[in-house]
Amino acid sequence: MRQLLLGGNRLSGEIPVALFNLTLLRELDLDSNELGGTLPSDMGEALPNLETLELGGNMIEGHVPASLGNASRLSTINMPVNNFTGHVPSSFGKLQKLYSLNLERNQLRANDDQSWEFLAALSNCSLLDMLSLYGNQLEGVLPDTVGNLSAGIQSLLLGTNNLSGMVPLSIGNLKNLTKFSLAYNGFTGTVEGWITNMKKLQGLNLHGNNFNGSIPFSIGNLTQLSVLYMDNNKFDGVIPSSLGNLRQLSDLDLSYNNLQGNIPKEILASGSMTNCILSYNNLEGVLPPEVGSLQQLTELQLSSNKLTGAIPKTLAQCKQLETIKMDQNFFTEDIPISLGDLQSLTTLNLSHNKLSGAIPTALGDLKILTQLDLSYNHLEGEIPTKGVFKNTTAISLNGNKELCGGVTDLQMPLCPIVSHKKGVPYYMVRVLVPVVGLALLVLLIYFAVFRNLSGRPHSSLPSFHSQFPKVSYKDLLQATSNFSESNLVGRGSCSFVYRGQLLPVNAEVAVKVFELEMQGADISFMSECEALRSTRHRNILPILSVCSTIDYKGNPFKAIVYEFMPNGDLKTWLHPASDLEDPHYLGIIQRVNVAINIADALDYLHHDCERHIIHCDLKPSNILLDADMVAHLGDFSISRVCVQTSSQSSAGNYSSPVNSASVNGTIGYIAPESMLEEAMYQPPGMCTVMEYYF
Repeated sequence: MRQLLLGGNRLSGEIPVALFNLTLLRELDLDSNELGGTLPSDMGEALPNLETLELGGNMIEGHVPASLGNASRLSTINMPVNNFTGHVPSSFGKLQKLYSLNLERNQLRANDDQSWEFLAALSNCSLLDMLSLYGNQLEGVLPDTVGNLSAGIQSLLLGTNNLSGMVPLSIGNLKNLTKFSLAYNGFTGTVEGWITNMKKLQGLNLHGNNFNGSIPFSIGNLTQLSVLYMDNNKFDGVIPSSLGNLRQLSDLDLSYNNLQGNIPKEILASGSMTNCILSYNNLEGVLPPEVGSLQQLTELQLSSNKLTGAIPKTLAQCKQLETIKMDQNFFTEDIPISLGDLQSLTTLNLSHNKLSGAIPTALGDLKILTQLDLSYNHLEGEIPTKGVFKNTTAISLNGNKELCGGVTDLQMPLCPIVSHKKGVPYYMVRVLVPVVGLALLVLLIYFAVFRNLSGRPHSSLPSFHSQFPKVSYKDLLQATSNFSESNLVGRGSCSFVYRGQLLPVNAEVAVKVFELEMQGADISFMSECEALRSTRHRNILPILSVCSTIDYKGNPFKAIVYEFMPNGDLKTWLHPASDLEDPHYLGIIQRVNVAINIADALDYLHHDCERHIIHCDLKPSNILLDADMVAHLGDFSISRVCVQTSSQSSAGNYSSPVNSASVNGTIGYIAPESMLEEAMYQPPGMCTVMEYYF
């Protein structure tokens, strides 16, 4: 046997000893399983012809076998996301054909000269193209020998360790690097001495260190840069205008530094920029009107600076904008009416400024705007009542003393009635106002009594009774301890579910991360978002936020954040595992309550939500129980959204179902043979849980 490819399955237990008798084996792929145990110390001698070793995404423990250095044909060693301990073997330096070495997200240590010997040894691997030790326990000063690595190395990822001190100047010898990450360490000093030599860099991540000094003007010579993260450091001085030379720059994050001066208009000339984050600095002056040239911009964050002047009307030309955060500045004048043209906008925060005038009614026309904060300004006049203004938990208007009106729940003072003092209009107002008020009071009493009698409320306020937070990849990474195995609570066909503590809402959450390399994962994500974006019901799993971005390696990342259900799913209560010491069981009353909860959720989905939804995957494992044993329906990844046609509305018929799975069968039923055919003809899943952080 020359190849053994078993990646992307759910294999468990230890790797059989007999496997290491396959002396002719060239490729071994056990990636993305649930394998444990240790690797034999003589693995290199047992498999002398091995060329490719893929063991990522398992639970393998113990030391990385030093004998692998004797398997002279090895070109690829990928063993990320395991529980390896000890040191990186220096014997790897004997592998003349080594091309890729990925040991990220393990527990490997290096804290003295002996344990760092592997770095000098790897300088003998002249073909080395990729080295990732991200997420381990490397400590102390990075040795100067790092600059002796292969001149052709393109990817060097050392983030999320405990490295400190200054970056060795020798690292500037690695002139062919395209991806370089030192994020989440404790490096100090300036970057000017080595950064400008890396002219082929496409992704540079220095997030979360203690770098200081100014950002060098020569950084503008790195013309291939597309991602630049220098946030959460101690950089000072001005933002170099030479960043405008980076025409391929898509992601720029300089937040949480001590930068001063104006925002250079030159950096707003990159037509490819999608994320511009300059928050928490000391930037001054106006926001240049050239910001309107960022046609691909989806996120603009300028919070906590000292910016002044009017919000430029050209901002409305950025039609792809989803997030605008310009709070805690000194912006003045009116809120531009043209912001109502940003149909993709979900978050708008202009709080703690000096804005005046009326709130543009056009903001109420933004159909997917879910967070609006205009608090602590000098706004006046009537509060709009359409769109986001209907949801009092989605808006914040505190600190604007001259505002009035709005929906009743805002409890704002009534706006003065402007009417003519002469003729009929004046008397009509005097008569109609009491009459209409009395009629509304009667209707409110009627509906209150009717709903109490019916005892079936179909909807509730969003979970946590607060605005849905905007969460970043960084937030989710921290919440789940770097998506650690200990936080993993569930696996799906194309997703992983992690338990975590999300700081923006200070609550325990479940983070569903979609494996976008798997077939259908992106469609499942879109289907679940489509189904849940307009649903609000106490028996539907509460969604807190959605994160669609790129990870620290530039790869697409999509996740949905749900409220955590501490009592798990219904399946574990109906069929508890036999090895549990204290299994839980549902009483008859609890079972009836669960049935009522789910029936109420289905009734809402089928009849009462804005667009009728067929779940298509109702089963015990998709029913979650909260702390009070209230049932919530979840997993809408293969649901169907049915559009009601005007000609069929009276009959209750629906057309144009939108679904995420192309299978045979009626809505709510799938023929068993369809699933068999899919299993027969679908290519085997090759799933990996490693990310490319840079």
